[in-house]
Amino acid sequence: MDPDTMPGDGGDIYWRRRMSVLVAVLVVVAVVAWACSSGGSGPERTSSAQSSPSPGTSATPAADPLLAGLRTLAMGTASPSPTPTTPKATPVQRPKRPGEPCAEGDLVLSMQGGREQIYAGESRPTFLVTLVSTGPVMCTADVGPRAMEIRITSGADRIWSTADCVSGEGTEVKQLQRGVPYVRSLEWDRRRSSSDCRATPPPALPGTYVAMVRMGKMRSTKGVFHLR
Repeated sequence: MDPDTMPGDGGDIYWRRRMSVLVAVLVVVAVVAWACSSGGSGPERTSSAQSSPSPGTSATPAADPLLAGLRTLAMGTASPSPTPTTPKATPVQRPKRPGEPCAEGDLVLSMQGGREQIYAGESRPTFLVTLVSTGPVMCTADVGPRAMEIRITSGADRIWSTADCVSGEGTEVKQLQRGVPYVRSLEWDRRRSSSDCRATPPPALPGTYVAMVRMGKMRSTKGVFHLR
């Protein structure tokens, strides 16, 4: 007989031993369960879960205003698409017909003579005027004494002009072929002229004079000469 087993209390001892073993097993099971739950949901996992953004939310909410501002700035500074422009139609110029008035841009006016020359005694200054058309077809030009004026001045003093004392209409229309010059030769009698057409105009005094041909807006080069 077991010495620890006393008559009358053998059943109590047996069940107390069985309860101790059961409690020990339950404690071991609880410890294992606690260890497993701690390894899966410890502080590190909680921190990782907190640092990971949930789907559909911004990782850095404070950066949203900055991103929005950058988008607005990019939209505001974007180069606008070029607006298509309609090219202006170049007016088509009608070709000139033969016999129409010459355009000033197609005429070349020049004068020869009277350049730094001295006329003494009774010698008279002489001038040679030429007018040339560079147009594509024959054109007409008025070369009368009023339209093509030869003027002589001395300083601000107007001495003589072909436009003074012109008899009749004073027009003389000429046909100008391309490159063929119209030539006029002129001799000045060394006397003044005026619009009142006096019968005996006074002679010009000795001095320095300038001759020039004027035709519309065109001007020839100046010819300087001297009377003695």
